[in-house]
Amino acid sequence: MVDFIERHSETIAGVLSCLDRVVITGTLPDICHPEAATRFLFNQGIRIFDCTKFAEPLRDQIRSNAEGLASAHGLTIEFLRDHTPRKEDRVQEILARRGRHPGLVHIFAALEACPSFEPWHDKTTHKTFLKPKGGKCLHYSFYFLDPMLGLCYLRVPTWAPFRLQPPRPDGAAQ
Repeated sequence: MVDFIERHSETIAGVLSCLDRVVITGTLPDICHPEAATRFLFNQGIRIFDCTKFAEPLRDQIRSNAEGLASAHGLTIEFLRDHTPRKEDRVQEILARRGRHPGLVHIFAALEACPSFEPWHDKTTHKTFLKPKGGKCLHYSFYFLDPMLGLCYLRVPTWAPFRLQPPRPDGAAQ
C-alpha cells in the first residue's frame, strides 16, 4: 500500500484509514478457567459435583433476559437448526424491510460449540476439581445498529464459563 501511495503521491489529496471491525470479548474472571471455577465453587461452599446447580440459574436468567429483550422490541428469537445460512445475510434481509435506524435488529439462537468444565475426582490424589471439557450450549446472537459503529452483534453463551466471544470466521469451535 505504501508503494502505491508513494508512486501516486502527487495525485492523492489524503489517506483515510480505519478498523473494519472491533472485537470485544469478555469473561467472568472468577470462573473463566477450570482452576478459577474450582476455587470459586469451593469458596462459595458449592460441591464440585453440584456445579450445574450453580450454572443453571445463570443460564435461565440469560434465556429470560433474551426473551424479555425480544418481547420489548417486538421481535421473535429465531432458532437456527442449520448453520449453513449466514446470519449476516438474514440480518440484511431484515434491515431491507425495517430500515437502517439504530436499535436491536434481530436475535438468533443456535446450539454451538462452547468451552465448559466437568467435575472430576482424582482417585490417586483424592482431590476433586473441574477440568476442561468441550461441549455445546445455546448461544444468542444479538444484532443491533449503533449510530456510530453501524451493524454490530454480541454472541452470548448460556453455559459456564459464559465467555463472550464472536465466532471464528471459519466457523471452527473455539
